[in-house]
Amino acid sequence: MSEDLSTRRDALRGLAAASLLPSSVSAAAAGPELCFLSAIEMARLIRAKKLSAREVLAAHLKQIERVNPKVNAIVSLAPEMAAEAAAQADERQAHGEKLGPLHGLPVAHKDLMETRGLRTTYGSPLFKDFVPTEDDIVVERMRRAGAVILGKTNTPEFGAGSQTFNKVFGATLNPYDLTKTCGGSSGGAAVALACGLVPVASGSDAGGSLRNPAAFCNVVGFRPSVGRVPAPKAAFAWSTFATSGCLGRTVADLAFAFSTIAGPDSRAPLSIEEPGERFAAPLGRSLKGVRVALFKDLGGVPFDPRVRSIVDGHRKTFESLGCIVEQAEPDFAPCEVAFRVLRAWNSAAGNADRLKQHPEAFKDTLRGEIEEGLRLTGQDLARAETAHGVMWRRFQAFLEKYEYFVLPTTQLPPFDVNTPYPTEIEGVRFTNYIDWMKACWYISVTGNPAASVPGGFTAEGLPVGVQIVGRHHQDFAVLQMAHAFEQSTGFGKKRPGVV
Repeated sequence: MSEDLSTRRDALRGLAAASLLPSSVSAAAAGPELCFLSAIEMARLIRAKKLSAREVLAAHLKQIERVNPKVNAIVSLAPEMAAEAAAQADERQAHGEKLGPLHGLPVAHKDLMETRGLRTTYGSPLFKDFVPTEDDIVVERMRRAGAVILGKTNTPEFGAGSQTFNKVFGATLNPYDLTKTCGGSSGGAAVALACGLVPVASGSDAGGSLRNPAAFCNVVGFRPSVGRVPAPKAAFAWSTFATSGCLGRTVADLAFAFSTIAGPDSRAPLSIEEPGERFAAPLGRSLKGVRVALFKDLGGVPFDPRVRSIVDGHRKTFESLGCIVEQAEPDFAPCEVAFRVLRAWNSAAGNADRLKQHPEAFKDTLRGEIEEGLRLTGQDLARAETAHGVMWRRFQAFLEKYEYFVLPTTQLPPFDVNTPYPTEIEGVRFTNYIDWMKACWYISVTGNPAASVPGGFTAEGLPVGVQIVGRHHQDFAVLQMAHAFEQSTGFGKKRPGVV
């Protein structure tokens, strides 16, 4: 890892020496404060010609050089590619060409998303030198919207697990406590945002990968409805677990970026026929009289008391917004069958051949999950799909009475970065590496949109996230509630000490 970081630092110094970055960048433009402007404000300043794309890139590259070696969030930095794209962005603006919403904004993409001409490793040694020739749809849409790609963010091996480490790049550290994990699997993305390394970052979520790291890093993560961001190349085109999305330092920034990647695609059967532009609309709304269900215990799922106390305490926050809050939840028991079986099946379908050819390349937890998937029978899958349907109908019926369901994003605060996964919470022992993530993957099974918003800090200064779940396909409504909660609490304004 240190060799890779050293190489990237040398690349940055070489760029400055070669004058690929403008020498006219002011001290203010190059300083960290620019890097913590909202994405919306940064885009506005660029369009108003008060900042150039090159100045914005220079500031972020300087921040990356200063902070990234401490946290290891961005793992494949491409300063030359980014400098060329920023220069082209400024030229297009100078020539009066039509500008996209993200014009000139630096972006880093999760290292599971293929990026044309830029290494994509999936966190696996098997792909450590893989350079795609095509873009993932999220990359393609953000590029079309004017974003400047500067690199990739770290992720666990094939995105498996909510702890970001792999054999290619090592671990990504939590910026609020460098001894702790940042979560995952969009861990590098969450840390990059928290540290001001980028204003916009992409990610994906099957069992909590957009929400978990957002909670651990005090940023906002949003799992949209499946099909909101289409997956035209997905092997399992009808699967409702995995979805792409993005993260932001604020709900408004996230919605702004999300508006550029959401929208239909005729190649994806679950694609939602609604334009993404609607997510750029103002998020304000009255919440007076809105019914909110606050979780009980998810049927006996263990929670660290520090997390429980913070989330329970936000009953008053929702009531202050005018909401009617009741403690209620449906029975989530079908999730235990549906998620475990279908996840193992998916892991086997995607990696069985690779495991057979290169068993040494896989971490133990992922190897075990693949092997479990290979042992599944048709009857097992039928039982899982039946449970999946039961849970979907049960949750939609529950939300006929309540507009929102609120629960913790994670079951415990950030844990030691050297621990692959927690094996126990409150005396309840786990046998599987995903058992500690039920607060997220129970919601994944429902298919409903969900956001994780900064909810406060433990006595040790560790971030805690509040998860807000909305009705079927009511993605914008989730962002509206998340925005109102964020404005009422303000926890997301606290920056990590590492910056």
